[in-house]
Amino acid sequence: MKNRIPICFLLVAISVPLLSCSGAHTGENYVLISNNIKVPYWQSAAAGFAQSADQLKVGYAFQGPATYDPGAEREAIESAIQKKPAGILISVADANLLKDSIDHAIQAGIPVITIDSDAPASKRLTFIGTNNYQAGLSGGKRLVEELKGKGNVAVFTMPSQPNLGERLRGYKDALENYPGIKIAGVVDINGDPRIAFDTANALLASDKKQHIDAFVCLEALSGKEIANVLNSNGVKGRLVIAMDTDPETLDWIQKGVIAATVSQKPYTMAFVGLKMLDDLHHEQVQKLDSDWAHDSFAPVPAFVDTGSAVVDKKNVEAFIAATKSLSGK
Repeated sequence: MKNRIPICFLLVAISVPLLSCSGAHTGENYVLISNNIKVPYWQSAAAGFAQSADQLKVGYAFQGPATYDPGAEREAIESAIQKKPAGILISVADANLLKDSIDHAIQAGIPVITIDSDAPASKRLTFIGTNNYQAGLSGGKRLVEELKGKGNVAVFTMPSQPNLGERLRGYKDALENYPGIKIAGVVDINGDPRIAFDTANALLASDKKQHIDAFVCLEALSGKEIANVLNSNGVKGRLVIAMDTDPETLDWIQKGVIAATVSQKPYTMAFVGLKMLDDLHHEQVQKLDSDWAHDSFAPVPAFVDTGSAVVDKKNVEAFIAATKSLSGK
């Protein structure tokens, strides 16, 4: 009997946390907010969010505007705050515009983590995403290699997004020692693929004034539009470096119109982000507005780099096969 008492006590001690864990997620809901829910990139993130929620047995919602609209994204986070979710994961279209809304959520006791595009001046807890400077640097190195040190480049971007600014900085640093390669213009597509399409046509029309040798895309929308313009006009010998891996972009790589694209991991960002939010919710962190970035004992890292890679004709087939294996499509 003396030997049995400690064993029974141990069994009880073990069973208590197990029982408490089994009901720990009852009624919890988390929200993922993006700046354009119809884009394949964000559909991939939504899949990662759903998979993570399924594993944790929690409720979830994927919200945001169906077109690029920072104002509508701000309305989406304010609406989510009213419902008091257990946590919010958000990709920031405009850091200045969304700062106060993120801070509002934190003040309401709702943990907020940014993914893909950050709002570093806000009180968000951490950022999960690509090291955008390194992504730009990788693209820039490929640009130098393809142009062989000489050519005019048109850059397509959305300057209001800090992550795209970091990518451009990476490209510029990659070109620093190659004075023969010049950025001839930077185009703000403002989240509208039609602007990319029209601008590419206009650049080709003014080719005699300024020949554009390469088109660099810092976001996911413009690469396929430029490829379509080049293909429709029968234009050869122009370099296109895209961003992200939606099916159309990969198809243009297979056809040889887009030379390469820089891939990110939106699925991973959302998958990991929800697990981190869930941990924060269960830790019941008392002061969400603490300066975690400079706290040696912070419950979250300052930044989680989910990585990036260059996809081109050499590895695009393997990339597509891996994507199908993961998605089942």
